Amino acid sequence: MSETNPKAALQGVRVLDLSRVLAGPWATQILGDFGAEIIKVEKPGAGDDTRSWGPPFLKGEGGAHGDAAYYLAANRNKRSVTIDFAKPEGAALVKRLIPHCQILVENFKTGGLKKYGLDYESVRALNPSIVYCSITGFGQSGPYSKRPGYDYIIQGMGGLMSLTGEPMGEPMKSAVAVADLFTGMYAVTGILAALRHAERTGEGQHIDAALLDTQVAMLANLGASYLVSHEKPTRLGNQHAAIAPYQVLPTSDGHIILAIGNDGQFRDFCEAAGVRLCDDPKFAHNEARVHNRVELTAALTTIMQRKSTAQWVAALETAQVPCGPINTLDQVYADPQVVARHAVESVTRSDGTELKLAANPLRMSATPPTTHAAPPTLGENTDAMLTELLSLSEAELARLREANII
Repeated sequence: MSETNPKAALQGVRVLDLSRVLAGPWATQILGDFGAEIIKVEKPGAGDDTRSWGPPFLKGEGGAHGDAAYYLAANRNKRSVTIDFAKPEGAALVKRLIPHCQILVENFKTGGLKKYGLDYESVRALNPSIVYCSITGFGQSGPYSKRPGYDYIIQGMGGLMSLTGEPMGEPMKSAVAVADLFTGMYAVTGILAALRHAERTGEGQHIDAALLDTQVAMLANLGASYLVSHEKPTRLGNQHAAIAPYQVLPTSDGHIILAIGNDGQFRDFCEAAGVRLCDDPKFAHNEARVHNRVELTAALTTIMQRKSTAQWVAALETAQVPCGPINTLDQVYADPQVVARHAVESVTRSDGTELKLAANPLRMSATPPTTHAAPPTLGENTDAMLTELLSLSEAELARLREANII
């Protein structure tokens, strides 16, 4: 685990993180990777909901459950401060932290922080230059704004599930919470743009990031196809709506992905496979292959079952035909490219527990993201942060702890 990089892009930026679960913590984790100081405010005795979202769990003392792996995935490079801001004295403590921060991230229900005096208007009065990012399911306006929003529901409402799954099967969600993660990443983009504006002008702003808005935006080419044609795309399983062959095919010992993006690559495939499909007018050009995908798939299924996945990958990579295996996670983490890119790193928590985490995937030549702190144990930084920023005495900390404020 490396020390904080003094050249980190966000060195000197402090974030007050009132978020929990995934979209908000994912955003603040990225900011932390870039060098921002993240103060993660959690409820005393409970903390972020995901600390208990398991199994699997880290093993605590005597074999007791430690934090869940889910929590560990989204909370490196943060300092955990326990404050119960549902109590007036706790809310007052959080308000005292606000002038020390440049960014605030929260993902409570729309309007949920107003009763604590922690809504944007109240926070702006304390710090006019603050960048305040609200992450919700449906946004701060519109008929659904008061609804709770969960990734699964958003994948369904936002159209993704109507496009995912086998044609005759049920609609499928992504195994990874993509609406949450994309919203977190969009939030980071907006936060950095707003921070740049605040540094230039002194003017803060409110960022309204919604999972449904993000899911609609990330329909990308399929959304554009509907807007152009007004025809609803249908589920195609592992096939592509506009390219063929761009799909999973069986091999003699498993499966392989063929991702052929143009006619030249298809000719190269035919040559490497020793077949003449590219001479058939039904398959010579991409548009024809898309129209005749059922017949093409039948032919390719027979061809690809002649060799193993490894044999096909070796032959097609030599021919520069895009392809790849479908790896299980043990194969992913053992893959030589993944290992060479240092995609996994080892960190040690303050209690001495060692664990492995996925590293930030960006490689930057001057200001690289780094992991300088493992995901914190609940409240491990409370005394240090409140002493450093608010100059609280040991006696005051003891009184607040006795009253279950911290």
